[in-house]
Amino acid sequence: MLDKCPALGYYYTIDSQPPRGKKMAYISQEKKSTIAPVVKAICKKYGVKASLAVRNHSTLVLNVKSGKIDFIENYNSANPVRFQRSGSDYKADGYIQVNPYWYHEHFDGVAREFLEEVLAAMNNGNHDNSNAQIDYFDVGWYSDVNIGRWNKSYVVEEK
Repeated sequence: MLDKCPALGYYYTIDSQPPRGKKMAYISQEKKSTIAPVVKAICKKYGVKASLAVRNHSTLVLNVKSGKIDFIENYNSANPVRFQRSGSDYKADGYIQVNPYWYHEHFDGVAREFLEEVLAAMNNGNHDNSNAQIDYFDVGWYSDVNIGRWNKSYVVEEK
């Protein structure tokens, strides 16, 4: 539908209905079992211990428990200006929920390489036809990576 915004003096479209035939985000245990061996091989390559899970049938979650990569220190030192600009003294301490859309700016070096590989593997076969301008999100499934847990810190192992 085409509508006019008198205050701004231009036309815009209103498309509140998602395209027909689209389904909400869903990942099955079967799909997880096809992705798991690839993720496990990447974790072994980087010396990381992690588990893969499905949360609420819509999100594939990698919980990283320990490993040779110091994700916490890397996150805190990768872009210290980020903390200064925000006026915050926030530093990660044992637990990070990785932003899958901005990890490339929050990590560097081997930590970023690991996240690039593991997120690519976790999204193999996924799709993202989202359009944020109309608040419409169409993904096959969501992917999350947790470094440590809220109640159990990530452990850096000796190399």
